[in-house]
Amino acid sequence: GEVLKNLNKFYKRKEIQRLGAENGLDARLFHQAFISFRKYIMESSSVSADLHIILNDICFCLLGHVDDLFPFFLRHAKQIFPMLDCMDDLRKISDLRLPPNWYPDARAIQRKIIFHAGPTNSGKTYHAIQRFLSAKSGIYCGPLKLLAHEIFQKSNDANVPCDLVTGEERVYANEDARPAPHIACTIEMCSTNTPYEVAVIDEIQMIRDPARGWAWTRALLGLCAEEIHVCGEAAAIDLVTELMYTTGEEVEVRNYKRLTPLIVLDYALESLDNLRPGDCIVCFSKNDIYSVSRQIEARGLECAVIYGSLPPGTKLEQAKKFNDPADPCKILVATDAIGMGLNLCIKRVIFNSIVKPTVNEKGEKEIDSITTSQALQIAGRAGRYGSSFQQGEVTTMHHDDLVQLKEILNEPVRPVKAAGLHPTPEQIEMFAYHLPDATLSNLIDIFVSLSQVDGLYFVCNIDDFKFLADMIQHIPLNLRSRYVFCTAPLNRKEPFVCTTLLKFARQFSRNEPLTFDWLCRHTKWPLAAPKNIKELVHLEAVHDVFDLYLWLSYRFMDMFPDAVLVREIQKKLDDIIQVGVCNITKLIRASQSAAVPGAAEVVSEDFPLSRTKRDTRTVLDCLGAKSTEALSIAVEVPGERRTKNLKAYRSATRQEDLKSHGHGSLANRLLREGLLTQEMLRQLESEWQNQHRNGRYGLDSKSDDENSSKETRKKKK
Repeated sequence: GEVLKNLNKFYKRKEIQRLGAENGLDARLFHQAFISFRKYIMESSSVSADLHIILNDICFCLLGHVDDLFPFFLRHAKQIFPMLDCMDDLRKISDLRLPPNWYPDARAIQRKIIFHAGPTNSGKTYHAIQRFLSAKSGIYCGPLKLLAHEIFQKSNDANVPCDLVTGEERVYANEDARPAPHIACTIEMCSTNTPYEVAVIDEIQMIRDPARGWAWTRALLGLCAEEIHVCGEAAAIDLVTELMYTTGEEVEVRNYKRLTPLIVLDYALESLDNLRPGDCIVCFSKNDIYSVSRQIEARGLECAVIYGSLPPGTKLEQAKKFNDPADPCKILVATDAIGMGLNLCIKRVIFNSIVKPTVNEKGEKEIDSITTSQALQIAGRAGRYGSSFQQGEVTTMHHDDLVQLKEILNEPVRPVKAAGLHPTPEQIEMFAYHLPDATLSNLIDIFVSLSQVDGLYFVCNIDDFKFLADMIQHIPLNLRSRYVFCTAPLNRKEPFVCTTLLKFARQFSRNEPLTFDWLCRHTKWPLAAPKNIKELVHLEAVHDVFDLYLWLSYRFMDMFPDAVLVREIQKKLDDIIQVGVCNITKLIRASQSAAVPGAAEVVSEDFPLSRTKRDTRTVLDCLGAKSTEALSIAVEVPGERRTKNLKAYRSATRQEDLKSHGHGSLANRLLREGLLTQEMLRQLESEWQNQHRNGRYGLDSKSDDENSSKETRKKKK
């Protein structure tokens, strides 16, 4: 007891905490080291003799003081945190306070920065591209493959030879593969060593993106171009100006206004019967896409469908189908993927919902209102300049959402406050030199914990990187190869793609090339057209696998040698997926009638459209307070924020929805987000049906409550 009391006294001493900090132990490391040190003393049978004597002196007040434990504590801390021995070196390596100094070639020239600021459809990018085309040499850096491809086409059509470079593709304008003086690329692929006359950085506001912001920071600070044309929201002007002040470069701002009027309507759509040609319904989940598209086609209308996980070729075909005046398809159903990268002839944008599921910095799921920036980006797609619609309109599906949408659109866009940074492979290699036994995931953790940034920057989210690092940790790879595999662009929610990366890494580690035949066996190519939604989703995952192979083939050409063959079958797969998307309502019907496992979330034809979090409460009320206690608890996930100013539909309306549809959109959303299991849903349905048969809509007696509890306990047993 005396030992424990004195150890806790040691832990609480401010002087000891200060000494720990001087030796590289911040509050978190100090706490972890103390827990380990205390466990070592209390549970170890072989405490060193000198430590034993010190403890004895302290406990029996024989000239000892708890501060005398510090040398032993520090020795123990260095055993569990080897980095403490080289903390000064590690701090220098992870010092991110002067990013402009990382690009000496750019600092060696005086660059002219021109910021083209304006909303969607204001011509800001057009003016920057005109300068790009008139220059002797130039580079365009965009956020999407579609945008890079568009500039590549535009440039070559204007007889300005231009190469295309994305993570998965290299297309040369010259037949002999000589580099052209112009290049259009995705922003992560831009070179900071090649000199250009003009550089264009598109969508600069993405410099604040939690995952990809570092790429815009790198381009802005590092491109070696006489003129840097930056395009994006005016909200980024102040940050760009401040960043350029640190490089000694001035920013010229050119402001643009929208070229066609955008009108927020005073009425909501209310019903899909009120759709008109040129309408685009924007949904924030794939399930809502499936639901709405089926409801539209049930009314005898054709619709095009665009969402994020579709291949670029399919998105372009769907956009072409919608834009074609001769095509009977006059309605578009899309996610916010239409916000950039596609030229669309939209007359009216209709928000199916104004809440969007997101994942916060801690990895927690949240459902929150869309931001002003997102709303403007999406709404601004209506009434594109040069299209057949010279005026854009925007509204919502539900009247209750329209008031909130107007509030959002009228709010000023929040200024972009900081630019993203990411550790480079060289920095991680230097860390590994000092900490040879640490895993790559641990190296990244230590780097981020020690990194120092000033107020203009932040360290980007490295969760995806760490996920892949942990996944392939057991595979023997050298550090540089391991780092490359961990930066592969994949969706970690796709099990098939993640499993494939694991197999790629394993075979790579054995020095066995990943051949075309191997890939065909793994993906079961050739593949047939999808018969249901589950098969369509799998085809999209296979397309991502082909993308992953191509991405790796440009980094490890010898080990992924069949890029040409893989690109050919990827084009064929794109055609197969296009057929599936054109028949998407048939796939939905097939999924429902066959009750395909994994397609449970595909909703019924007249399913109530997605609403807000407050509707959760209303549906729970319909089910009965007691019977839904577990569901109610599940919904209150820490970190979820309530959507402000959103009115729920009346309980009576929701009761009717529930009677008619059983599996409401809420239930599907909760299933999809992991807040509700199929077992819980079956139990809730069973309880509701029992209540309905008895003519009661609430659990108003003690016996019902007890019976319900007993049934639950039996099921658990």
